[in-house]
Amino acid sequence: MSSKLSFSLSFRSFYPCLECRTCITKPVKQAASVRSFTTTSHKRAIAAPPINFSSQDDLPPPNVRNARVVPASPSYFSGRPDFTDNLLNLQALLRRYQTLPTVAPGQAPRVAWRTVSQYRLLVGEPVRASKYHQVIEVLKRLNRIHPAVMPGDLQEAMQIYKRDINPYAVVKRPSVIDEDGRACGIGRRKSSSAKVFLVQGEGQVLINGKNINQIFGRIHDRESALWALKATSRMDKYNVWALVSGGGTTGQAEALTLGTAKALMVHEPDLKPALRRAGCVTRDPRRVERKKPGKLKARKMPAWVKR
Repeated sequence: MSSKLSFSLSFRSFYPCLECRTCITKPVKQAASVRSFTTTSHKRAIAAPPINFSSQDDLPPPNVRNARVVPASPSYFSGRPDFTDNLLNLQALLRRYQTLPTVAPGQAPRVAWRTVSQYRLLVGEPVRASKYHQVIEVLKRLNRIHPAVMPGDLQEAMQIYKRDINPYAVVKRPSVIDEDGRACGIGRRKSSSAKVFLVQGEGQVLINGKNINQIFGRIHDRESALWALKATSRMDKYNVWALVSGGGTTGQAEALTLGTAKALMVHEPDLKPALRRAGCVTRDPRRVERKKPGKLKARKMPAWVKR
């Protein structure tokens, strides 16, 4: 009880200063059990003189130790600064020239843009394919601007994203019939390739200097090799001489189909719609999927055993 009484007396024995209302200056009579103490005298803070920023003479001298290098790009501290700067630059150009007249997507100039692997080598950063797709979408929109009003700075900005060689500008050399009356066609399927020479004749077929029955044991492979002639009813009007290599019998037979169709279109270009409906013109890009580590085949997993 005495400790509580002494604390209350000591708390009420001081009062705040009238000048600043914060510090305690004068002690009053305290109880005998309370320890007395003294406080420091109050000092007013002196404000620094104002700085005139309009005059260079009044500014304080620069401190070299506290100076730091400011990066030129605000994306310097990001994971992919060059990619971010490129994307922001293209978006700024799109906002600036979005009101210019455009052409239809099918009428825009065909441009071969860099692949994501080529762009990674260009900027030296691990750019994801999904992120690079954003750049390609902006480039396609900018490429739709009418060529007559295309700004010069926009053309320079888009040039770094184009491939060094434009495959769309390469004109395919047309196949012609040589002096011996032969038309040549090259076909590929999987890892097989076939070079087919087609000449008017009675329907003879030689593959690597052998009869077709010696090369292909299955009837399905024989029909597949000559399907272009059979679908157009030209089996007894042309002689076929072919060189095949690589792959197996199925791949070689389907490579012969494409090569024969190309050579037949040189003799009779009007047969292209019929050959396309028969599926002899399009190159089949399918290949065997590679085996993955930890799996028995491409996708087959080993049998799961509980214990």
